This record gives sequence, structure tokens and C-alpha cells, in this order.
Amino acid sequence: MSVHYTLNLRVFWPLVTGLCTALVCLYHVLRGNAGARTEPPDGADGGFPLLKVAVLLLLGYILLRCRHAVRQRFLPGPPRMGGHSAFSAKQFPEPSLDILLESYYEHEVRLSPHVLGHSKAHVSRIVGELVRAGRARGSPGPIPGGALALAFRGDFIQVGSAYEQHKIRRPDGFDVLVPLRLPPLVALEPRSLGAEPELAPAFHGCFVCALKAPPGASGGHWLRDCKPFSDGFCVDVRGRRLLSATLVLRWFQAHLQRSLATVRYSLEGRCRVSLTPGGLEQPPTLHILPCRTDYGCCRLSMAVRLIPAVHLGDSVFLVAPPPPPSPAGPLSELPGGLRADALWGVNTARQEQKLLSWLQERAPPGACYLKCLQLLKALRDLGARGLDPTAAAQWGRILSSYVLKSALLAVLQREGGPAPGWDEAHLGDRLEELVQFLRDCLLRRRTLFHCVLGPGGAATEVGPLPKVLREAAPVDLLAAFDRQVRELTAARLLSTWRRLPQLLRAYGGPRYLVRCPPPRSQRTQGFPEDEP
Repeated sequence: MSVHYTLNLRVFWPLVTGLCTALVCLYHVLRGNAGARTEPPDGADGGFPLLKVAVLLLLGYILLRCRHAVRQRFLPGPPRMGGHSAFSAKQFPEPSLDILLESYYEHEVRLSPHVLGHSKAHVSRIVGELVRAGRARGSPGPIPGGALALAFRGDFIQVGSAYEQHKIRRPDGFDVLVPLRLPPLVALEPRSLGAEPELAPAFHGCFVCALKAPPGASGGHWLRDCKPFSDGFCVDVRGRRLLSATLVLRWFQAHLQRSLATVRYSLEGRCRVSLTPGGLEQPPTLHILPCRTDYGCCRLSMAVRLIPAVHLGDSVFLVAPPPPPSPAGPLSELPGGLRADALWGVNTARQEQKLLSWLQERAPPGACYLKCLQLLKALRDLGARGLDPTAAAQWGRILSSYVLKSALLAVLQREGGPAPGWDEAHLGDRLEELVQFLRDCLLRRRTLFHCVLGPGGAATEVGPLPKVLREAAPVDLLAAFDRQVRELTAARLLSTWRRLPQLLRAYGGPRYLVRCPPPRSQRTQGFPEDEP
């Protein structure tokens, strides 16, 4: 993240005056000590008087301080209105929205590719050592080793905005999938919950995984041999043993702690690492702090979310924990005997990365669709200013980064890829198109489907998908939120877009773009209630 400094003249000139006065005094004292030993002859000049130097510095300071006031006094022009003269408004017109967006992007949104590249490389080295240590260590968890224990597969998969080239502001947060290796005697039978009529829409994107015998295994012997794994990592639902996300996550956190203890000593010379346990809503987070003795380039304090993942096939993973609770109801009120700890979410990050690569191959030179996505995230953050913590959390949940990315992919797929109109010259128009599309989705005029688990999906662009995903029902990403929340979010989003020039002048960009007074606080000003 680039940091910009401005010169404060009210502090600079008194500081320079005091520094010069101190240097002159020091010079006079040293010269006086030398003159005490060797007095100059009569008539010789004993040096420039200190009083004259002080008077000259004082006069220079007064002239510099009065220079701006004198120039403003004799400038021609009519009386000021609202703190800005008509002369200055005529000479310096208001910058356009495209200029404000470009300035805000360069100063507040854009990441340095150099810093981001070094941060990703540093994360890869640290997580790679941790995962390799976890694979070699084995699993003394609920099952004391052996063939029926969970283990790290030995690799990791980097996902999220930092690896899709649309992360904003600071490269200090990363997401990493850690695939798990199931025992050879264990096979999974995943099932989508999207077709369950009694289930709330918030859980239509969830899956459950039942244990089954691998091909060629005898049923009775398999049940007896698989019992240690079933007791340690599964829960019983209607007589079937379902893999529990809660139990797997608990084992995963304990195994990470043991693996971290193995590699912490070897990492002491480069960084300090610690692990924060997670829960149902948050996976464990690895914190990487730079050491004072490490003089490597671009060392930042970083947080890496380590997400345990179960491979379904074709680079599709089930992840723990499941999606966070939504306003549709608590997880404890699931119908049909389902249990909250048996739910899993699906991760299709590899397919989404392939879809973005497919769009990049077909995009004309200078296409700005990723830049639009970054500015849309910044617009969401500006709209959250002035909200209380509960409302801000709700605002961030319904306009999450995944929802905004899905909206961009939906618009681009509808148009068949980035058209020539997605160049830098039409940045403001394309951003407005995305805002209008999101508003229509929030008001139920359109449906924002999951880019892979949607009608038709993106199978032709991302390659083959597992059968369980091909047969899954379409998932509406906004179905979990009630009508009132969606309407309020749509109204605030539209109001934020209409007030975007004032917000950009107030919260971002250099001083030379500020031509009007900043807007009042959003908490006191509020947003129109009658907007759609």
C-alpha cells in the first residue's frame, strides 16, 4: 500500500527557524570557547553577531508567514461563497467522476504488485513448511495413528482475492486450503441439500457427506474396521454416519498446533508465528509477524486463514466450517433430523480462477473489469461509514467480496465476455452498470446465482465438474436475506453511488482534487428513505 506525505508549513517553518537558531548558538558557544584561549587583536572582527543572525531569521520567518495572506488579500475576485471563491471555481473546475475514481484507485485501492508478490511468496514458504511438517508428523488425535487416521495430503491451495488479482488496500490477509487425506478404507457419498423443500434457503448451498464402503469391501467387515474413524469424526443422523465438520475442524486445529511446534524453531530467524483457534464461523488463523533481525524486502504482519478441505474430485472441495449463520434462522433449527455439525460448504475456487482466466483470454487489451471489481469493493467500504457495528456487519455480509465477484462474473457471462466497452475510458459507466445490476438483484428483479452452482453453470468454461455438483440445484446467493434487509441495502447502495464524488473527495485522493467542502457525517446526514 502506497503512503503519501504532505508538508505542513505551520510546523515546518518554526522547526527550521528553531533548528537554525540552535546551530547559530552552538557555533557561537564553540567560537567563544576558542576565542577565550586566543583573543583576536584590536580592530579585528570577532565573528558575525548572534543578535543580527537571530533578527534576520525572525524577519525571514515573518515574511514567509505573511506571504500567503498578502497574496490572498490582493487577489481579484468577488466575495467568497461557501468557503470557495467564484474565481477559484472558474479557474479550477470540479474534476469528473472518472478522474476522482482514478485518483482514489491509485492512492487508496491499488496494491503494489511488488509488495503483493513478496507477501505471497513469504506466505507460501511458511505454510509449505507447516503443511509438510503436519504430513510427516502423523496423527495422534482421536485415533492413535494407523491407517484410519486423518492426515494432511501434503499440499496447499491458495485461494481468494489475493490470488485472483482483485485484492484491495493491504496485502495482509490470505486464504489457503489445506486438503486432508482420508483413510484408504473410507469413501464418501456427498449429497446436496439444495432440493430439500423444508430447508431454509440459507442452507441450499450446503452438503452432507455419508460414509460408505469402498468398492470391493465387505459390508460387515468394513463397518467393524471403520468404527474407530466413524466414532472419532462422524455423527449419527437417521441411522447414517455423516462426516462432521465440527469434529474434523477440532482435529485440524490440534494437528496444526502440533505441526507449528515442530517448525517454530526453524522459523525464529525469519518471523514469529502464532495460531489463533477458530470456530464454526471462522477457521484457524496463522499470524506471521516479521522479526527485527529479518531485513528481507516487504515484510508485513500477515494473517493466513487455514481452511481444512475434503476433496470431492475435479478440484472441488468441501470446506469446514460451513457458511456462517444467516438471518434465516439458527443452525439448531434444522428440519428432518439434520445436525448443524454435519453441514459442509462447497469451495469452487479453482473453477472460478479458470473462469477468470477464460475471461482474460477473451478480453480486449486494456479491459478494466478487475479494476471495476476493486472499485466496487471500495464503494462498499465507503457505504459502511457511519453505520453501527451491527448494521455494518449486516452490510458487509450481504455485500461480501464473493457476492460482488459473482455479480461481476454474471454481468460478463451475460455479455459473452469483456466487450470493447470495458476499457479504461468507460470505467465509470461500467461501475454504474454493476451497481444497477446489484440493486436489481437485491430487489429480486434479477437472481444472483452461484457462478458454478447456477442454471447451466460455467461447465463449458471451467471444465468437468463432479456429478454431485452437476446434479445440484441452483444456489441463489442472496436468498438467505429477508425482503426488508435487501431493500435497505439496495437503497443505501444506490445512495452511496449517487454521493460517490463527495465521498471520494472527502476520504481519498490528493489535496489538489478537493474543490468542495467534505460531506457531513453519514450518521447525521443519513440516506434517503424513499429511494428504491
